[in-house]
Amino acid sequence: MTLRLLKVFSRKQQKAKYLHELFKGGKVVIKEDLKYTREHEWIKLENNIATVGITDYAQGELGDVVFIELPKIGTRVEHMKPFGVIEAVKAVSELFSPATGEVTEVNSKLESESGLINKDPYGEGWIIRLKIKNIKELDQLLSAEEYKKLLENK
Repeated sequence: MTLRLLKVFSRKQQKAKYLHELFKGGKVVIKEDLKYTREHEWIKLENNIATVGITDYAQGELGDVVFIELPKIGTRVEHMKPFGVIEAVKAVSELFSPATGEVTEVNSKLESESGLINKDPYGEGWIIRLKIKNIKELDQLLSAEEYKKLLENK
């Protein structure tokens, strides 16, 4: 039992050291002007239109993105329900909508250049734009500081 606890503690220490080095070295970018989900999506609201993507941490954990399944324009998405799939070298993952709304635009560049998500997750690697139905849902999301704490406690 003691050996098992030491192994668990050791893994937690290694993860904490890894995350500390990522944050200290400026390798993981967490933008202050965004809201975040616990599933590692981000959202930025401008004039009732929200841009959605995955975080820098998420793209790093996934590895090289090789494919993304995008919804069609006009698709209604729901708060914290899947709206697409992202496939990378290391894993396949669902994408969750940080808010309820209607897809007004998709980043069609990602169909041929999915690696933009790795290169620029908060810029050219954005995934969808939504017309938000209920802005109050954003209050349930994490601030940059809360998201950083989430990563530190992983």
